[in-house]
Amino acid sequence: MRVIRKEQIDNPFINTTGERIYEKIGSPEQLGNSKHHSFGHVVIPVGCSSKKHYHPIAEETYYILKGKAKILINDIEHILVPKDTLFIEPNETHQIFSVGEDDLEFLVICAPAWEPNNSVYLD
Repeated sequence: MRVIRKEQIDNPFINTTGERIYEKIGSPEQLGNSKHHSFGHVVIPVGCSSKKHYHPIAEETYYILKGKAKILINDIEHILVPKDTLFIEPNETHQIFSVGEDDLEFLVICAPAWEPNNSVYLD
């Protein structure tokens, strides 16, 4: 069992585009030793984005908590707002941008559990 709050994570992954990923549940032992999924809380400051990428194996689901997002899925634009849920299939190229007045915050579930070798960055 693992119980964790975002505020307890003192070393989020911060990429060069400004995205902060607070991985809460995952395959490493210190993240709960999950085999089938991972769970994270992502914060993207206004004007920033994720890197353009895809996952050869994993499915992802996003649930928007706060802010406004523009996301490109295979170069098709979609707008997401709080309470929207998005499913991303393996091999779908995607990049999410914070375009609202507030930082974008969303939850992400990845199945199987995310590992660094399951992301291919295109930038």
